Amino acid sequence: MSESPAKLPDFINIAARFCGPPESGNGGYTCGLLAARLDGPAEVTLRRPPPLERDLAVRRSIDGLVLMDGDQPVAEARHARLELDPPPCPGIGAAAEAAGRYHGLEEHAFPTCFVCGPGRASGDGLRIFAGEVDRDGLVACPWRPGADLADDHGRVRPEFAWAALDCPGAWAWLADLRNPLVLGRLTAVLDAPVLAQRLHIVGGWRLGREGRKYYSGTTIWNAEGTVCARARATWIEVDPTRFATSG
Repeated sequence: MSESPAKLPDFINIAARFCGPPESGNGGYTCGLLAARLDGPAEVTLRRPPPLERDLAVRRSIDGLVLMDGDQPVAEARHARLELDPPPCPGIGAAAEAAGRYHGLEEHAFPTCFVCGPGRASGDGLRIFAGEVDRDGLVACPWRPGADLADDHGRVRPEFAWAALDCPGAWAWLADLRNPLVLGRLTAVLDAPVLAQRLHIVGGWRLGREGRKYYSGTTIWNAEGTVCARARATWIEVDPTRFATSG
């Protein structure tokens, strides 16, 4: 008789390693942890900065799941459809050149961000440095996921694929903005396995804006240009002093 699958714990704990701003969880990583508990494409809305290093309860809701910090909602996840056609893959060479134009190397509100922070060492952060490709506002860079991000079959775990789909969407805008952006909502679908220790390309592009809200698309291609994952994000422009640390 086969064993039943292991039951996931009814809480999520975001380790400090997986921060975005220094004192809160990376938005894409947090969204991915919650979305992995739903089958198929999901939409996750962040209600407040995800706290680090404490147990956050996962509760069922009418629409899906809610991540709670005590009596305060942190994030809400529900099943969703995603209609998003990525642009053509720029190719490894163009993506590598674009990484050298990554604006975050010059100015970065959150330099220790797990995904895009230049203050993180290789093997610690993802170091996804998406810079401008010379067409249509696309930003892109190569990415070779480490083995520590993978499951037993060598596939990058969902929370890390969602994390990789996060920050490039902001960098499609940030070169033209004075204030930072924080993730408000991420809708993603994992189309094909993202394989650890294999070369991929991550890209982001603009979809429009409304006041303080900025919309972007992101994708992960494999080295042959096949789409592995796609996402649509809503970003919120914020006052940088909101995330200032003491000391």
